[in-house]
Amino acid sequence: QVQLVESGGGLVQPGGSLRLSCTASGTISNVISMYWYRQGPTRQRELVAHITTGSLTVYADSVKGRFIISRDNAGRTVYLEMTSLNPDDTGVYTCGADVRSIQSMPIRTWWGQGTQVTVSS
Repeated sequence: QVQLVESGGGLVQPGGSLRLSCTASGTISNVISMYWYRQGPTRQRELVAHITTGSLTVYADSVKGRFIISRDNAGRTVYLEMTSLNPDDTGVYTCGADVRSIQSMPIRTWWGQGTQVTVSS
């Protein structure tokens, strides 16, 4: 009913940058919040960043000052701008969204398939 599709992952050298995006589609009345998680060889799965409809943001300590999460004006696309990447940032980045599909229905969290980010060393 709701699909999330990530893009923008790839291979980058240490110190480089990548910009991830994730778009929600399907039966959507409102997207409340959107998230980026990651899991890699040097990290347990963790919440990277979170953004609400009011553009309030929360970041993991490991990415503060290097990553920026944002949303488009429609609120259905979330971005993660990553700079000063290091090998510890390697992993699968997955987006999630808290979605109300129909006005009278409860909110449910949906997840994308993930996109691979590899930072060479």
